[in-house]
Amino acid sequence: MKILLRLFETIRPTFEGGKLRVLKPVYEAMENFFFAPSTTTTGAPHVRDPLDIKRLMSMVIVALLPCLAVSFYFFGLRLLAMIIISYMAGGIVEVVFAIVRKEEINEGFLVTGMLFPLILPPTLPLWMVGVGVAFGVFAGKELFGGTGRNVFNPAIVGRCFLALAYPAAMSGNCITAGHGFGGRMLQYVTASNIDAVSQATPLVLAKQGTLTDLSHMFLGNISGSIGETSAIAIILGGVFLLFSRVANWRTVVGIVGSAAVAAGIFHYSDPERFAPVLWHLCAGGLLFGAFFMATDPVTSPVTNAGKWAYGVMIGVVTLLIRNFTGYVEGVMFAILLGNIVAPIFDEIVVKFRLMGLRDEK
Repeated sequence: MKILLRLFETIRPTFEGGKLRVLKPVYEAMENFFFAPSTTTTGAPHVRDPLDIKRLMSMVIVALLPCLAVSFYFFGLRLLAMIIISYMAGGIVEVVFAIVRKEEINEGFLVTGMLFPLILPPTLPLWMVGVGVAFGVFAGKELFGGTGRNVFNPAIVGRCFLALAYPAAMSGNCITAGHGFGGRMLQYVTASNIDAVSQATPLVLAKQGTLTDLSHMFLGNISGSIGETSAIAIILGGVFLLFSRVANWRTVVGIVGSAAVAAGIFHYSDPERFAPVLWHLCAGGLLFGAFFMATDPVTSPVTNAGKWAYGVMIGVVTLLIRNFTGYVEGVMFAILLGNIVAPIFDEIVVKFRLMGLRDEK
């Protein structure tokens, strides 16, 4: 690492004031990726935060490892190809905006580029992966001013765009049923001539009156988006996020708890029409959205009470969309709606607290 550090110090003048100064954001991003930022505060107070952006992003990547392992088992090199395309297409948008604005490239895209392929079906053409992530980063983040200023989760914006623009491709249902390694892996790179079990997702089957076995939903041997099939893998990564305090438990409990209550009420009122609670919690992207998408610190509320309201709203809206609309899944739209009203929840909480302080005086 010392050799690499000396290399960065040697080429620094070229990017700071030399011929390549226009690419300074790229240089700074690479330097910060390998080493701690070189900038420090010039005067007191010197605040030391034990969880900076780089480490926060690293914790999320670590939490995604169980999902990545299960997904790689089922989908093989297809997943790897989608991740590469996601980082390339989204990274280009990030670099272009950083150069134009003359700002640093933020580490936030490390998570967005990894999350995006995991919320897509495995048979989606690779060019759509690139278009979707580029649109998500552009319209969901950069148009609002970049990382920290975006209102919506970029990964969900990209997925929503693909769902509306290419509904047939986004409804692709295919799974290797445990044959992710071997010759089938190469077949998934092109998504052609796939010798695998093709079936509808559990949510689609539920609309047709058939409930998928819970054991398959726990393990991940079902059809659906790449990272959302295995409940066990999602829970393992999600618990790590909670213990590392990267994700706030209030949001997660609000979503899962309200969804469970709503599912219980619906099932009790009409067991023949509505699926039971545990099935709904394991189906689709509810758990993945609760742990990895809704807990985004930028697009979720800041106040604790706001996080509760935000989580409850997402859980209830998800169940309402699943059971009473033509859409089979509602997590994506519920989280986007939550992103919109998150500032309102915070404003209401702050106003109530200010009113309480006035009353005490």
